[in-house]
Amino acid sequence: MSYRYSLLSLFLSALIIILNLSCTSPKKNSPVKQTPPQTTTEAAEKTDALSHQDKASHQDSTRSFATASETSQEQEIKAAESEPQENGAPAEEVYSLYQEAQAALEKGELDQALAFLDQAYAALLKIEASPESPLYQEKHDLRILLAQKIQQVYAFRLPPPSTNHKTIPLVENSWVQAEIKSFQTVERKFFEEAYQRSGLYRPMIVEELKKAGLPEELSWLPLIESGFRPRALSRARALGLWQFIASTGYRYGLKRDKFIDERMDPVKSTRAAIKYLTELHDFFGDWTTAIASYNCGELRVQNVIRAQKIDYLDNFWDLFANLPYETARYVPRFIATLLIIENPEKYGFNLPQPEQALTFETVKLNKPVKLSLLASRLGLSPDSLSLLNPELRHDSTPNYEYELRVPVGYGEKTLACLTELPTWIPPDAVYGWHTVKKGETLGLIARRYRTSVKAIVRLNNLKSSTLIYPGQKLKIPGRVQGLAVGDNDGNQTQANSTSSFGSGKIINYVVKPGDTLFQISRTYGVSVEKIRKDNGLESDTLSVGQKLTIKLD
Repeated sequence: MSYRYSLLSLFLSALIIILNLSCTSPKKNSPVKQTPPQTTTEAAEKTDALSHQDKASHQDSTRSFATASETSQEQEIKAAESEPQENGAPAEEVYSLYQEAQAALEKGELDQALAFLDQAYAALLKIEASPESPLYQEKHDLRILLAQKIQQVYAFRLPPPSTNHKTIPLVENSWVQAEIKSFQTVERKFFEEAYQRSGLYRPMIVEELKKAGLPEELSWLPLIESGFRPRALSRARALGLWQFIASTGYRYGLKRDKFIDERMDPVKSTRAAIKYLTELHDFFGDWTTAIASYNCGELRVQNVIRAQKIDYLDNFWDLFANLPYETARYVPRFIATLLIIENPEKYGFNLPQPEQALTFETVKLNKPVKLSLLASRLGLSPDSLSLLNPELRHDSTPNYEYELRVPVGYGEKTLACLTELPTWIPPDAVYGWHTVKKGETLGLIARRYRTSVKAIVRLNNLKSSTLIYPGQKLKIPGRVQGLAVGDNDGNQTQANSTSSFGSGKIINYVVKPGDTLFQISRTYGVSVEKIRKDNGLESDTLSVGQKLTIKLD
């Protein structure tokens, strides 16, 4: 009995050891090898031997794993120590110093601003980042940001008034003398009228230039750009005092819609021009090249610079011969303007007194009204409000909230009479109709109606500018004398329709949704009774699309 018990105990001990070894072994889920049955003594001996062998193997394996782990950790620590540490703390310091520099610049403390920028650049050099990390790109962007701000600070360093010519060199060469002669002769009237008109806007422009730290001489650029006319339009479709094309205007925040075009707003376009000129000066480093770029675009000037075979020949007079003709004249015309204004007697001028600067206050309106009707109610001249608000495309306020400029002291009066004014409805795009005759071409038709072939093709969705046939009806852009006129709703009236409200005119009006006789009478200044009589109306009821003849006395 005791013998059997000892054998059973021995067998259970061996089984427990084997199970422990299988649980602690690094080889998990290994298949169990089947062995033939053996005697109890042999099993015990083999079990003890196997136990010692597995224990040794397990200890060796554990030591190897621990050693490998320690080695891996040591390698990682050493690798981490050898690699540059990505530290974002200096980036925050750079941003902070940049803000300090900006604040100093706004106060006019240029030396202090440069000191902050120097400290910011030193902090930037402390940033260590691998090329694959986002911090690396941030460091690159910060480097560019600091470089641009340093250029801006140096651009703000204005010389004293007695040495302003050092900012924009007034070179009186043959090209400048040719432009002076042009101003003295064929363009004399233009020059004197533009100089007189400059008084309306130049004080505002000078003030904005001072805020930006730019030379005051730049305030005369609108003289050669637009003659100081806020609604001047060039052949290249550049518009306003500063002659912005649409794309550049969008680039610097000048909005355009059905009601307004901010390129014609003197204040807004001046601020946009200052931003553009600042960027150009920061890019090229001198004002003559920057001014040339303002005329033809920085890319055009940059391409001319790159084409120079000698790298250091890159100032304006080196590039002069390779620039477009208009740009080549532009800088000499500007320098000629500055020379004449600085010493008019020397060049035979007796310049007129500039007009008084415009002064105004603003009122917020949210109703579309005609400026001429509003001016009449306020007792002002018909053009007074248009002069203050040249950005309004139809001389009417938009159908959203708008800050209207009115003469000083007329703000409350404007709001008081606003409810009495009729709501103005913007005109639809109109076109004339032409029936093609035998032998006619689009070019001939375009010349006849003073439009372009492209405009006719676009308006009629033509696939070809050459394929037209007799009897074909074509839309001609704009109101054309002698043709039937249509609008976007497909309505047609005669071409003597007009938006001018002068006496003796006949207006062919097409009733639109929401129109009433009272509203139409207020808009055109004709009584309801007269409209009824002229059109044989028995009541005030109107229908959309109905045609009315409005005769102005």
